[in-house]
Amino acid sequence: MDRQKALLQASKILWSEWQQGTVIPALPDDCRPRTRAEGYQVQAAIETRSAGPLFGWKIAATSPAGQRHINVAGPIAGRLLRERVHASGSRLSLARNRMAVAEPEFAFRMRRDIPPRRPPYSAAEVLAATASLHPAIEVPDSRFADFTAVGDAQLLADNACAHDFILGDASPHDWWAIDLSQHRVRGQVSGESRSYAREGSGAAVLGNPIDALVWLVNELSSLGITLHSGQVVTTGACTVPLEVLPGDMVVADFGQLGTVSVTFTDQIFGTQGEIR
Repeated sequence: MDRQKALLQASKILWSEWQQGTVIPALPDDCRPRTRAEGYQVQAAIETRSAGPLFGWKIAATSPAGQRHINVAGPIAGRLLRERVHASGSRLSLARNRMAVAEPEFAFRMRRDIPPRRPPYSAAEVLAATASLHPAIEVPDSRFADFTAVGDAQLLADNACAHDFILGDASPHDWWAIDLSQHRVRGQVSGESRSYAREGSGAAVLGNPIDALVWLVNELSSLGITLHSGQVVTTGACTVPLEVLPGDMVVADFGQLGTVSVTFTDQIFGTQGEIR
């Protein structure tokens, strides 16, 4: 099979599993991506099936623990599909989510396009192109039965385990003066029969969420992809992921930077979210 047709077939398979809430052991040999670049090609084909323009990007495995968890050597990027983005306070279904975790994250909205180029972008250049910071929660999932066993290329094809995303309001405009690497974040889970909290900081995200944003910009640049004005980048879990059950409410408290929340149910409903 021609490689382009093979990668398109991989995207069809993964899209179908995503929509049905089902999983597979691995992609068939004849359409399995062999490299990171091919994994990103499958992602791009999945994007074309989305209901709207691309909302933004996510980064997975931004800590050594996260990399060990999914068995990859470093960070990987995925696409945030617009129909999977929800407002703070939304109610989401866990009925077909096997990971069943919520991850407090720092997210950034871009002020202007950052096109691909050969020299890497610096942190100063990326910050100059950034409009706002937002508290966020990612709710990942995978289309593979054992996502720890399939490797980088297939995880990239699986959109870096992207699933649902909750975006909070923009933080106060002076967020740029805060050392995000030291900024504390508290994730609180309140359920019908239990309640617990975990704390973390921006240091869990490649040392600093801004460094993670710069990594994403340069990863896209190396692939010939423009990060567009208005798109959002969420930079990875800044606490240990929060295990959740139907009936739970999760509040991610970023202190002076704001809060964001989500409630979970076991009901099954459509994927169309409230898009901000």
